[in-house]
Amino acid sequence: MNSLVDLSTASVLRFGPFAFHLRQRLILEGDRQLRMGGRALDILQVLVERAGRVVSKEQLIALVWPTSVVEDINLRVHIAALRRALGDGENGQRYIVNVPQCGYSFVAPVQGDSVAQVVFESLQPPQHNLPARLTPVTGRDSLVGGLVRQLPLCRLMTVTGPAGVGKSTVALRAAELLLQHFRDGVWRVDLALIDGTASLPDALLHALNTDFPALAARHALLVLDNADHWREACREVLETLLAAAPRLAVLVTSREALQVSLESVQHVPPLAVPGVSACCRVEEAMAFSAVQLLVSRARARQHGFTLREQDLPAVREICRRLDGLPLAIELAAAQIDALALVGLHAQLDNGLQWLSFGRRTAVPRHQSMSAALDWGCRHLSDQERRVLQRLAVFKTAFTLDAAMAVISCAQMPPSMLAAAVERLAAKSLLTVERGSGVVRYRLLNTTRRYLGELPADSGGSAELERRHARYMGRTHDGSDVRLAEQLVQQ
Repeated sequence: MNSLVDLSTASVLRFGPFAFHLRQRLILEGDRQLRMGGRALDILQVLVERAGRVVSKEQLIALVWPTSVVEDINLRVHIAALRRALGDGENGQRYIVNVPQCGYSFVAPVQGDSVAQVVFESLQPPQHNLPARLTPVTGRDSLVGGLVRQLPLCRLMTVTGPAGVGKSTVALRAAELLLQHFRDGVWRVDLALIDGTASLPDALLHALNTDFPALAARHALLVLDNADHWREACREVLETLLAAAPRLAVLVTSREALQVSLESVQHVPPLAVPGVSACCRVEEAMAFSAVQLLVSRARARQHGFTLREQDLPAVREICRRLDGLPLAIELAAAQIDALALVGLHAQLDNGLQWLSFGRRTAVPRHQSMSAALDWGCRHLSDQERRVLQRLAVFKTAFTLDAAMAVISCAQMPPSMLAAAVERLAAKSLLTVERGSGVVRYRLLNTTRRYLGELPADSGGSAELERRHARYMGRTHDGSDVRLAEQLVQQ
């Protein structure tokens, strides 16, 4: 086996049937190019250059993610993708092994060449049209890893969740890691960019530059991003396409499941937010993905940013009031230069208008939190919009019985109200909490703020507040005999 010095001067690292061309960032199996992401290549290079040695998880993370906050599970997802791409374990050949409590080691023999002897111009370009990822994905490694494991076996997966939770980020990261699996590549179509008057089948074929017979013959992954407003058309197209294309898999992002045959649904929850007791030490707070994202984006905006113990109450409140939503946290972090943490914390009571300074290159609905919620509420019926706005009176989780007692009226009888609440939950505009045989619903803080900035509902907000106070056992002077129950709900 070559020594570290020999391999460190090589242009090409060879192991098994593979040749890793370092300068071109390219791996060949014979004359076939392997497709894998940049982080996976970084990890592989570190391990191969240190073949035969154990590299600790901490050292790998420091070398591959020198400026980012990264969880161990992120590393495990990439290692799993590498093993799958290399066929690790097939036919008895091992490449990367886990050394318990120590790290990882590349165990196959490695040879180094100083000169590449391949004509790179003849290689087939990567089979995908995925957008370049500008920032690391934080707190989603377990979720992404699950999608990567399921998708090769699942024909149709729909990724659902509320506005700003990062459905597209999760789906596109999983698609990156699956490039090697699909012989004919991974192809994304952003349905938000398709003219509403167009035929969806024609628009898809035009975006993919193919015809239906060719698409049906592909072994490929099709990513239909932002399918919210094309739900009915998607159902019809996918029923036909999946029946005609047995080797095609489809990954959809939408607030709401399509409810078609073969569909599996993966809900994307908000990032983990620390409770009060977890804000005693920086190390404890940094175990929560919402804090990791805020700190990571703050460091990108403000050189030398350091999270201090005196900052923890403000950071915890920022993450909690922004519901752990990645978009909201990123929009807040974008202003840290101007406002600092104390300023961000002070803005929390000022509605959503301050969350309006996203990347100029982002699509319009991602440049502000209000725009993201506008997109999500755009196609609600008048009844659904009225119910949602009236539900904003509940500042904590509520049952269907509570909703009926507080907001039902002659124009909105209990049966109609119950159906509307279920539809809003299905559209990811209400969070559903199940426990002890009781189903509760909750409006995210950001959604409640958004609704509060809309024109007042004709039902009368003052009357709704009085009904809510009576239901919760409050007197009109603001005392609350059911305070303990509310604190438990919080």
